[in-house]
Amino acid sequence: MSERRRVVITGLGPVTPIGIAREGLWTGLRRQRSAIRTVTRFDPSPFRSRNAAEVDDFDPADFIEQRRARRLDRFGQFAVSAARLAADDAALDLAAEDPERVGAMMGSALGGIAFAEMQAHAIHREGMRAADPALALTVFAGAASCNIAIEFGVQGPNSTNAMSCASGTIAIGQAFRAIRDGEADVMFAGAAEAPLAPLCFGAFANIRAMSTRNDAPERASRPFDRDRDGFVMGEGACVLVLEERSRALARGAPVYAEVLGFGCSNDAHHMTAPRPDGSQAARAMRLALADGGVAPADVAYVNAHGSSTPLNDPTETSAIKRVFGDHAARLAVSSTKAYYGHALGASGAIEAAITALALQRAWLPPTLNHDAPDPACDLDYVPNEGRPARADVALSNSFGFGGINAALALRRAD
Repeated sequence: MSERRRVVITGLGPVTPIGIAREGLWTGLRRQRSAIRTVTRFDPSPFRSRNAAEVDDFDPADFIEQRRARRLDRFGQFAVSAARLAADDAALDLAAEDPERVGAMMGSALGGIAFAEMQAHAIHREGMRAADPALALTVFAGAASCNIAIEFGVQGPNSTNAMSCASGTIAIGQAFRAIRDGEADVMFAGAAEAPLAPLCFGAFANIRAMSTRNDAPERASRPFDRDRDGFVMGEGACVLVLEERSRALARGAPVYAEVLGFGCSNDAHHMTAPRPDGSQAARAMRLALADGGVAPADVAYVNAHGSSTPLNDPTETSAIKRVFGDHAARLAVSSTKAYYGHALGASGAIEAAITALALQRAWLPPTLNHDAPDPACDLDYVPNEGRPARADVALSNSFGFGGINAALALRRAD
């Protein structure tokens, strides 16, 4: 087998509640303030949980031709806009690329289900003739990668996975492998999520997965804190441009980080609860490190899944200890979800971008709202205040319903 090709991140396209585009995201991180608030998109009063993180300043016409934007639902608009941002950030001239060597791998837990919910209400009120003809083309998760392919004319490997909250991380891992193994030279990779509609929101509220700290929304998401009581739903997207390293350097592309390895496993335990011993979450991390030829002692930072749920956070802590042993006490571990909520499938893509920026800019984002230590969560979670720190290697973790676990190993650019 020929030598593995090296893969780097050259473009970042975040659309998040704390900021849009690379510098918008970074500015939002440095502010160290949560964007979570009481839901405004619909009336949340019927639900136990009433908080969410919404993307307020997003206008798809800033990124997509207006006529085309009208044919996409919010999920599709997020996906294509994030890809446009990433391509621009990478200074990628797609007209100069072989379209068969450029692809798109995306993820989404729920795809266009929120748009379908709105259409169902219209049909109930006015009959089938009220249905938007775009419904059939927007409701499936695969619309994310397919719309990106159509928008940019790219004909390489293409797929959208729907693996719950690990979707974005898995998409980036799949894109990494496509380039590493010679199937493509450039890949759009990431995830989009637009779940803020009553049915989606209410379903998670009904299973008591979300925080009920309704009197203080900005403090509702509190990863690894003793007083956490559930996650807070968010929306958004992030697409990364991945490239084969030598061609990226040859064209003078910006390089944020190198993708070293990817690991994925399943708990095979329960649809909502993680395996209590964290063994398969640990295995996903070990697989990512082994894939990249990285020793655990070389890792300085972990961007944790850190969902702020009673079960996830101690399980992830235990899994990190399994992987790193004594070195776990020297790791910086932070969850950035208290900034922008849990954007379900998009979270892993947003967090991969944050991890790449943390490596490049030598600043580790904090875990906001970490006020009360939990004996079951006893690592260094970078509480409340970010810190300057040079990290050469980092992990980004994503764990989801169905027991899915995924991890990426990233290295600071040479």
